[in-house]
Amino acid sequence: MSSGFYLSLMIGPAVPIPVSKDVLDALASVQVMVTAGTSTNGFELTFNIQKNSPLITLFLLSGGSILPIVRVVIIVTVNGTPDVLMDGVMTEYALSPGADGGNSTLTIKGKDLSVVMDYIDLSGLPYPAMPAEARVALAVAKYAFLGIVPLVIPSVLIDLPIPLDRIPTHQGTDLQYIKSLADEVGYVFYIDPGPVPGMSIAYWGPEIKVGPPQPPLNVDMDAHTNVESLSFSFDTESKKLPVILIQESISKLLIPIPVPDITPLSPPLGLIPPIPKDIEWITGTAKLSPIRAAVIGLSKAAKSADAVSASGNLDVLRYGHVLKARKLVSVRGAGNAFDGLYYVKSVTHNIKRGEYKQSFTLSRNGLISTFQKVPV
Repeated sequence: MSSGFYLSLMIGPAVPIPVSKDVLDALASVQVMVTAGTSTNGFELTFNIQKNSPLITLFLLSGGSILPIVRVVIIVTVNGTPDVLMDGVMTEYALSPGADGGNSTLTIKGKDLSVVMDYIDLSGLPYPAMPAEARVALAVAKYAFLGIVPLVIPSVLIDLPIPLDRIPTHQGTDLQYIKSLADEVGYVFYIDPGPVPGMSIAYWGPEIKVGPPQPPLNVDMDAHTNVESLSFSFDTESKKLPVILIQESISKLLIPIPVPDITPLSPPLGLIPPIPKDIEWITGTAKLSPIRAAVIGLSKAAKSADAVSASGNLDVLRYGHVLKARKLVSVRGAGNAFDGLYYVKSVTHNIKRGEYKQSFTLSRNGLISTFQKVPV
């Protein structure tokens, strides 16, 4: 599509293949939405097609019962580095006929491969003597034919059910059950496409906010500026003090324990967080062991700790890289209060012929960077 980047599109039932030149020529725009956490990510393809083109019939038939799973893989190569933006399935089709014999607009929407895990209710399937980690790995293993590989991070306290005592059973669809198991230990579950086309990683584990930062976002730095817009907000009202309840085993008394919103996997990115103005009671921890209750409390506290947020837009060709969600990024040129590291919460890729732009949102826990020099 441009000298600075190249878009590849693969479509097919179960095993996608590169589309023909006619399909690529009809492609008008691509949008991919990626959000951190456990939400399902999505995409949208827009085609400009002639009124009697067989492509319209082909795409519409692919959404019916003949081919119930039509897979779409979107790859973008920027400066020689390929990135798999999306590996998902088509879920919705819309056709807008052109006026006065003009081209029709075909819009195809879809979601990532996690939607396939939400098709069949498997309630009642037993898991004898299997901890939550093994149950997640077994549930994900059903989708190996789609190239999904499980990445399961064991929780701090592994609960091994004894068959004579209890046998865990599956509740709902695979996606519902895996997410419920993640909520029980304060984890997240999502499917990350790549690192190669046709392969995805099903991640079940803590939300990690550490690691090497992406290339910095520069604002108001003259020739070094690489973002089109960037704005910040500091919310001092939503900060709450999380408190868990632990039941003492002998006296059965409930002991309230305040939980810090800082963990080794979610270190402070801001030096001055807002002062909590309210208490948030974390329910469902009284009957758990102190260690397990603390892990759940720490994870949930970290999710609600972000008081500083930023949103902006950038041109990928000027930035020189693809900004990715669920990773850290540096911000420079915004002033002492807002410079420093941020966690990328969401990214929307907007691709047109000769144009590749991204809109994004960032977050961190407080003002002023914890680093004297902004990491790059």
